[in-house]
Amino acid sequence: MPPPFPSEFTLPGDTLLRVIVGTLGIYLAVILYTRLAGLRSFSKMSSFDFAVTVAIGSVLASTLLLDDVTALQGVIALALLYVLQVLASVLRLRWEPWRRVLDNQPILLMAHGEFLHENLRSARVTEEDIRAKLREANVHALDHVLAVVLETTGDVSVLHGDPETEVDLAILDGVRDADRLRR
Repeated sequence: MPPPFPSEFTLPGDTLLRVIVGTLGIYLAVILYTRLAGLRSFSKMSSFDFAVTVAIGSVLASTLLLDDVTALQGVIALALLYVLQVLASVLRLRWEPWRRVLDNQPILLMAHGEFLHENLRSARVTEEDIRAKLREANVHALDHVLAVVLETTGDVSVLHGDPETEVDLAILDGVRDADRLRR
């Protein structure tokens, strides 16, 4: 009598046990490491933070699904990623040159409802990309767009409101071409 399921839908008992034990171990390791390193471990405050978050996901998937990666290897790889993330964040806080190495500079893409085409080209972003972000931000008219910024993480921030509103440039400290918001 043929098996009830094709072989690609079954697991030998030792593989199933390895997946269960590995998953529990990795899960506990992530909880422990996150408690030790802090919630910043999963933030997207810098491009490095984002890269570490993606790497953690990759290590988790590899450890849980690949036969040639052991749970211990995954736990060690995760520990190293968390240590690197904490080290990078400490260096970013204490040493300005390191911050400039790790972080992209945010860039102004729109000012007072006008697209900044040179900055769009530099960031490799299209007007269509920005229009989609404006719709997400519930912008009803281009003249209500005070500023659009491509952040260091790749997120897009939209500041909108009454066209007569002045943007406090302190909010845009460090943003390339923020001075274009001066009237």
